[in-house]
Amino acid sequence: MFPRAVYPLTPAQLQAAVAERRESTVILCGEKVVGFANFYTCQPADLCAIGNVIVAPSARRQGSGRALVEEMLRKAFEIYSAKAVEISCFNQNTAGLLFYPKLGFTPASVEERVDWAGEKAALIHFRLPREAWQNRQEAQSASSR
Repeated sequence: MFPRAVYPLTPAQLQAAVAERRESTVILCGEKVVGFANFYTCQPADLCAIGNVIVAPSARRQGSGRALVEEMLRKAFEIYSAKAVEISCFNQNTAGLLFYPKLGFTPASVEERVDWAGEKAALIHFRLPREAWQNRQEAQSASSR
């Protein structure tokens, strides 16, 4: 879920994340929260970094994750005028590693970390520049006409 989280995730852990980050956002399915994300870094007119991305297992592969990340991208580029957005994913999260490139993100760097079990892990940082996002928006708009 996110590096400082301890399973099972508690409301207190989410409250702490909300308190120290920006634009905490949820995705609803009916009245049930099925996704959560925020910005752990947000420097207007420069860079926003999406973090704490969580999608309920029952909502995966149904578009909730895509809608959540796309909303965070919209906020970063339209509200904060970011030049780029970053998102990171641990090497154990194969689904995330395959998902983020589908949204236009490309790998930018790899950082060595230690996982919850004390083992070496790789944190892959992805980046999406504003121009690439705009091109995707235009292409999606043209294909929906």
